[in-house]
Amino acid sequence: MPITYTNRKNLTFYLCRGTTKTGKPRYYFAREIKGEPVEQIPDGYTITESVNGVVSLSKTQASQLREEEINAVKAAVARHPKRHKYRVNARPKRIEVYESVGPDAETLIANMSSPGPILPGIANRVSAEIERYGQFTPVLRFTLIDADMRAFTAERMCYLGSIDDFIHIGYGPLEPMASNIIATLGTDKFFEWF
Repeated sequence: MPITYTNRKNLTFYLCRGTTKTGKPRYYFAREIKGEPVEQIPDGYTITESVNGVVSLSKTQASQLREEEINAVKAAVARHPKRHKYRVNARPKRIEVYESVGPDAETLIANMSSPGPILPGIANRVSAEIERYGQFTPVLRFTLIDADMRAFTAERMCYLGSIDDFIHIGYGPLEPMASNIIATLGTDKFFEWF
């Protein structure tokens, strides 16, 4: 039976195998079986899903992060008043925070509503659709730079036309730095970190 994976958008993907121009195996996920269906995940690989629901087969990499470090960033996001707009993704040496692109459910409903009452359950339906189909973009990342001291560097996305890249905004222990910076997400103060 082919390997399948259902992502956060409730879409099912099939693991397939093709070959590169040099004859090496190439693995990919597709909505319909293409090429040769795969029945067992190759050794050294694992299924990953991005915050935007893209499913991939990736080489397994040992994480240098501690679970409590990842949880510290997740907890800081959970304390944010608009926590539903943010997602956390952990990589082997980095923890990334993503922000939703576009308006949230409350803004959409306020802009769409006509005079009179809102249909019962519409707010929940709009929220569920945004949760399912929403796209996220990286805005903040914490990278482990000293494994012995457990020191991290913090970088935020810079949207100046000449930069459009991450810029350094801090260095030190993760938990206090993450709490302070994440609290400013979605505000003008976030762009004052440098």
